[in-house]
Amino acid sequence: MNVSLENIDKVTGLLTVKLEKADYQDKVEKSIKDIRKKAQIPGFRKGKVPAQVINKMYGKSILVEEVNKILSEQLYGYIKDNNISILGEPLPSEKQKDIDFETMEDFEFCFDLALAPELKGRIDKRDKLAYYNIEVSEEMIDNQVSMYTQRTGSYEKVDVCQEKDMLKGAIAELDAEGQMKEEGIKVDEVVLMPAYIKDEKQKEIFKDAKVNDVLTFNPSVAYDKNSAEVASLLKIEKEVAENLDSNFSYQITEITRFVPGEVNQALFDEIYGEGVVKSEEEFRNKVKEELQTRLTAESDYKFLLDLRTKLLGKEKDIEFPDALLKRMMLQNNPDKDEKFVEENYEKSIEELTWHLIKEKLVNENEIKVEQEDILSMAKEATKAQFAQYGMTNIPDDILANYSQEMLKKKETVEGLVNRVVENKLAAVMKDKVTLSEESITLEEFNKLFD
Repeated sequence: MNVSLENIDKVTGLLTVKLEKADYQDKVEKSIKDIRKKAQIPGFRKGKVPAQVINKMYGKSILVEEVNKILSEQLYGYIKDNNISILGEPLPSEKQKDIDFETMEDFEFCFDLALAPELKGRIDKRDKLAYYNIEVSEEMIDNQVSMYTQRTGSYEKVDVCQEKDMLKGAIAELDAEGQMKEEGIKVDEVVLMPAYIKDEKQKEIFKDAKVNDVLTFNPSVAYDKNSAEVASLLKIEKEVAENLDSNFSYQITEITRFVPGEVNQALFDEIYGEGVVKSEEEFRNKVKEELQTRLTAESDYKFLLDLRTKLLGKEKDIEFPDALLKRMMLQNNPDKDEKFVEENYEKSIEELTWHLIKEKLVNENEIKVEQEDILSMAKEATKAQFAQYGMTNIPDDILANYSQEMLKKKETVEGLVNRVVENKLAAVMKDKVTLSEESITLEEFNKLFD
C-alpha cells in the first residue's frame, strides 16, 4: 500500500492511493466467511455453503466494498495525518485509469485535491472601522409601549364613528334615482372599516357617522375598482364585482372601537413578571434596555459586514484552483449547466474566501462554541419569535421546551452555531481594530444599507 501527494501547483494536488492484493485480501476472505456463516442457499445447510459458491455469488461486490473502505480510510487518513487543508471533497482525477475488478489485483486511484490558499491579510489597531451606536428615541419607546398596550386592549361599542373603528350594518344596491333596487344586491351584517377605504372622498362619507345613520357610497370607487375587495364586502362573485358600478346604501347598526389597555401595574406585571417593574418610568427604562439590546445586535451586524469588506480587500490577490472548484460546483448542482457555474462562480469565491477568513480568525482567537452557547442562542431566538407577538414574559420551562425542539433540526443548529460564532467574533474583533464610534438614529442607520 502506498499513498502519495504531488503538488501540481500551489493550490492543486494529485493524491494517489496504490493498493495491492495483500492490502485487502484478508478483509475480503473474512467477509466471505461471515456471509458463509449466515447464508441460506437452497441445497446447502446454513453455514455449510462452500466458500467457492459464496465467492462466485458475492465475490466481486465484496471486493469492491472492501477496497472502497480501505481507499476511504487511506485517503482521509492521509489528509488528516498530514494536516492538508482542502476545499470541498477530493474529486476522482481526470487522470484516473480504468479499474477492472474482474481481472485486476492491484489498483491505483487518483484524486484531485483543491488545496486551501494561504491567507496573508492581517487585522490590527492600524485598521479603522466605523461602529454605529443606534440611539433609542422616545418615539421608539412610545411605539413599543403602544404595542404592549394593544395586547391588553378591548373592543367597546361607541355611538360616533372614527376612521379606525369597525362598522356593522345592512347594505343595499341603489338604482340611478337613488332608490333601492328590488332585485339588487342586499346583505345584512356587513362589516366595514373606513380606514381601509382607498378613495378619500368615499372615506369622508363615513366621517363622524352615527349608529342608525344611512349613508350612500360607491364600493367600486371606494376600493379603487379592486374586484376582490368589492366581492368580499358584498358577498358576491368576483366576476360580478368586476362589472359593478352602482351606489349602495349602508345603514349602520353597530360601531365598535378598539381601546388600548392602560399603562398600569397590571401591564407591567404581564410584560415583565409580577413586581419586576413598579412605575411607568421604570417600565419605559426597561423597554429602552430591550430596544438597546436589539439595536446593539444590529450595530454588531453592520460592523461584521464592514470587517468582511476590509478583510476581503486584503485577500483579493489570493489564488484559487478555479478549474477544480468549477468542476465541484457543477458536480454539486447536477441540474445546472456550465453557464450557471460561470454566472455564480465569482460570488461563490467571495463567500468561500470569507468562510476561510472567518475560520482563521476563529482559530487564531481560540473562539469556542459550547453546547450551553447554542442552547442560550436558541432561547434568545425563541424569545425573539414570541416578542414579535408582544409576548415577552415567557416562563423558563416553555422557553426550554421550544429551544429543545429547535435543536432537533440539523439546519437550525448550524444556523445557531453560526450566530454564536459571529457574536463572539464581533466582540473579539471590536478590540482588535480601532473603532470610530458614531451615534446615529435608526433611520440614518437603515440608510447605510441603501
